[in-house]
Amino acid sequence: MSGSQNTVLGRPREFDVDEALERAMQVFWARGYDGTSLTDLTGAMGITKSSMYAAFGNKEQLFRKAVQRYAEGPASYATRALREPTARAVAEAFLRGAVRTTTLPGCPAGCLSVQGALALSEQSKPAHDVLVGWRIDAGDQLEARFRRAVEEGDLPRDADPGRLARYVMTTGFGIAVQAANGLGPDTLDEIVDTALLAWPT
Repeated sequence: MSGSQNTVLGRPREFDVDEALERAMQVFWARGYDGTSLTDLTGAMGITKSSMYAAFGNKEQLFRKAVQRYAEGPASYATRALREPTARAVAEAFLRGAVRTTTLPGCPAGCLSVQGALALSEQSKPAHDVLVGWRIDAGDQLEARFRRAVEEGDLPRDADPGRLARYVMTTGFGIAVQAANGLGPDTLDEIVDTALLAWPT
């Protein structure tokens, strides 16, 4: 939808809201929350500060919207992985998805959830809490999926769903850190191969 079809106080907006949010997400992804200034945001979005406040609220509110966009876009692999038929396939889809998303051409290397939390100040605790909540929710969904796998006999009865979920989450975020360090998708896929060797059978 074009931003020209949206209005603020009855006046048409002079920018595409969807595109502006996409650009804001890219800035937060690249620089983190504390590393991103309002000038960085408005410059990338191509709008004034008053337009930003009118359309998205303050920096924290914009960050929340950017995180949601990231979760529903680049990081949507996490939700899709849950639909795989086996627990091992879920884990592999999650980790391969992490590799693809953290090495997307034309996008910042790494993960917004990791980059966004770098060097957060006390004043930025709300942004930190947004990311922590997102990560906890992802882990909880994995744990629930692995618990179902135990109940269905897809995983051994003595498998620990919580431990497996934490293992996958930790490996996924480790992949994001290594991607930010410059490792490419082929090398990261080798890490996934190694991680899956430990999967219970």
